[in-house]
Amino acid sequence: MAPSRLVTLPALVVLTLALTSFGSAPAAPPSEGTATPAAARVSTFRVVAAGDISCPPGEAVTPTRCQQGATAALASRLKPNLVLTLGDHQYQESSLAQFQGSYAKSWGALRSRTRPAIGNHEYLTPGAEGYYTYFRYRQPGPPGYYRVQAGAWQVFVLNSNCDKINCSREATWLDRQMKAHPSRCSMITMHHPRYSSGAEHGNDPAVIPLWRAAYKHHTDLVLTGHEHDYERFKRMDAVGHLRPYRGMLEFVVGTGGVNLYHLGTRKLGSARYQDTRFGVLQLNLHPRTYSFAFRATNGQVLDSGSRTCL
Repeated sequence: MAPSRLVTLPALVVLTLALTSFGSAPAAPPSEGTATPAAARVSTFRVVAAGDISCPPGEAVTPTRCQQGATAALASRLKPNLVLTLGDHQYQESSLAQFQGSYAKSWGALRSRTRPAIGNHEYLTPGAEGYYTYFRYRQPGPPGYYRVQAGAWQVFVLNSNCDKINCSREATWLDRQMKAHPSRCSMITMHHPRYSSGAEHGNDPAVIPLWRAAYKHHTDLVLTGHEHDYERFKRMDAVGHLRPYRGMLEFVVGTGGVNLYHLGTRKLGSARYQDTRFGVLQLNLHPRTYSFAFRATNGQVLDSGSRTCL
């Protein structure tokens, strides 16, 4: 296992994020340091999340496609300390040229605050080279999973492309990392949702090992994309059971801009679903609690709530 590294963000962000990965990093980050006492005292940590974001360069913006500029503008207005992107950042093949020609012109303004999770479209460029190059200093390189400290929270950014990497090994890494970094409040992020009512993809059993590892350590939140809609589930375990006092609360936020899919069969545990508006998930993280709001591009709140950490 690679040693833990602490990466200090630019002055715009007042907290220091801890970054660690299984495997070697492609290059050293621009600056290194240690977490400061001031970081621990910050009571609210603001996060914005979305996935499935940018159309290929040159595609026309319409009301139903290529809304990455509108979602990026919304994300910026919310003034996040941290941006968690949930995969499929750049369509179609996620080459570096495509990243530079589209994503960089919208969500690229937030790159210094972004911790990305890799999606399946990234692998349409061999080795996901475009993704790893564009986000060179925002993640540690292959195999694409790592840990971030966000205020009082631990965030574990995972690679759910289990046909590309060994997810059993990743689940072992996750279990060890969670044991080494216990936290009252924690979340995992990845591209593929365990549960989804969307017609395009639906439930994905391939990520069960990752869910089981996280569930074992009382993880609170799971943020995902892949299905181009917004959905919030009730607290669930890894194998399809409602667990109101123990389970993880999953969000599907595939509303980053490229296009929208539609409802299939409503799955057990689905608490809120919408497939007509692009937008982002806003999280306010506190040492023992959190609040959430899904905001459409005009700022309208379409879903919201608050919870106590497990």
